[in-house]
Order: sequence, then C-alpha cells, then structure tokens
Amino acid sequence: MTRTPNDTKALILKAALKRFADHGYAGVSLSEIAEDVGIKKPSILHHFSSKEALYRAVILDEFSDWVFLMTDAIGDNINGWDQVEKLLRAAFTFFEQHPYFVRIARREALDPESLFSSELGTALGPLVDQGSAYLQSEMEQGRLKTYDPRQLLITGYGASLSYLSDASLVRAVIDGDPLSKAALETRREHVIAILKEAVAPN
Repeated sequence: MTRTPNDTKALILKAALKRFADHGYAGVSLSEIAEDVGIKKPSILHHFSSKEALYRAVILDEFSDWVFLMTDAIGDNINGWDQVEKLLRAAFTFFEQHPYFVRIARREALDPESLFSSELGTALGPLVDQGSAYLQSEMEQGRLKTYDPRQLLITGYGASLSYLSDASLVRAVIDGDPLSKAALETRREHVIAILKEAVAPN
C-alpha cells in the first residue's frame, strides 16, 4: 500500500513521540526515528526542517489534544464542583491515554535547559487565566470553598500527572501494577474524592 505524505508525517510524529519520551531530546537521532518508520533520514527532513522542528511538532501536536479535551470538558450550565470534577476526569483520561506525553512533560519540567518549557508555559497561560477566573467566580458565589485559584489548578494538575509520571516509584509502594486499569481507577477516584472534600461546599 502506498503511503501519502500525510500518512508518512503522522508515522514520523508517532515514532518521534516514543523515542523522545524514552530517551529525551539529546538521546535521539533522526536516523533512529527514520529507521523506526522504515524510511530514510532525508524523508524526515522533507517534512521537518530539523530535529528541533520535529520535537516542537511532537510537543505541540500532543498539547493541541490536551487543549481540545479541556475545552470540550467545559460544559454548558455546569457549575461548582460538578464542573471541576468533569475537568479532573478529562485530565486523568488524557494523561492515562497519552503516557508518552506524560514522560516528555516531566522531562521538560525537570530540564533547566529545556527547549520548549517556556513556550509551553506561554501556551498554557490563557488556559490558566480562564481556569483561575472560573474558579474565582465560583468561589465568590459560594459554589466552591475559597482557595488561591492558581494554587488549586496546580494541585489538580500535579495530582493527576505525578502518579503517572512517577509510576516506577509508585510501583515500589503499592501492590501490583500502578498502571493497570484497576489501579488507575483507584487512584483517579481517590484524588477526586479528596479534592471534592477539600473544595465542594458542605
């Protein structure tokens, strides 16, 4: 079967995502990605001008999925805890279904010389501002307990992401596979119950 340029580009992004997640930006060559796809290095450069351009495309492609899911989770006529819970469940779903993104996000966050952490921070800015404004409004109307809204967003993000990014460590302190369907569901419901107790009005 003949591949179209779009097919090849999608396969390159998929292979690069796994490579960068497993080995980091510095530990990956375009030749290795090309070999994974079954093409030659010049074919990658036909779609992406450099390894840096490919890495940027991988991150932004995954990030666009995140933005779409979060935007889709903002429902009409949903307020207070019900809306917060819907967003939390969407975040958990995204991270569970995008394990390579989780690993790249962790690498980016820990690397002081990261190529794109500042860019991602800039891209996240409008979402953070929107989320903070929503939480502040809900708190002022008494539908959520009062906290610093930005700190609350960080808490929710960390609670949903860190378990997955630190799965190898979690494995040492719980029985079984921390990434099994049952373990992920247990973790998800635990975090949601804790946050509900913390932020939903009595």
